[in-house]
Amino acid sequence: MNSLMTRGTRFDDLFRDLMSPGFLIRPLHGDPLPQSIKVDVKESDGAYTVHAELPGVAKEDIQVTVEGNVVTLCAEVKQQDSQTADEKSLRSERYFGSVARSFQLPADIDNSQAKAKFDNGVLSLTLPKRQGSSSGHRLEID
Repeated sequence: MNSLMTRGTRFDDLFRDLMSPGFLIRPLHGDPLPQSIKVDVKESDGAYTVHAELPGVAKEDIQVTVEGNVVTLCAEVKQQDSQTADEKSLRSERYFGSVARSFQLPADIDNSQAKAKFDNGVLSLTLPKRQGSSSGHRLEID
């Protein structure tokens, strides 16, 4: 009988989820806000290629900074519910936040040849390797 009383049920899991902090303030619809920036970094002979996932972020809200061999990605996340003129507003939600990520590459980057492109929620960086030192540089995103 004791083993039956201590064993969890699906209802226990449901109530645990309902009572967890933040459950009632989760978005009702739309993409969840990114908690971190996921990146893939590949190296070739002369450059690094970086792909960063930024779903739901506008190109204008992304900043890429390269200082020597340190790459910093910053994004401002904005999400709003919309409604038409003939609807009565029962609930209106807005979510704003920012997320940032920095990582170090094995070699310095040639800022003059570095390129950034944002397409379909994926930021692609082409970062050519450089010999010697360089100053910080912010990339323009195409």
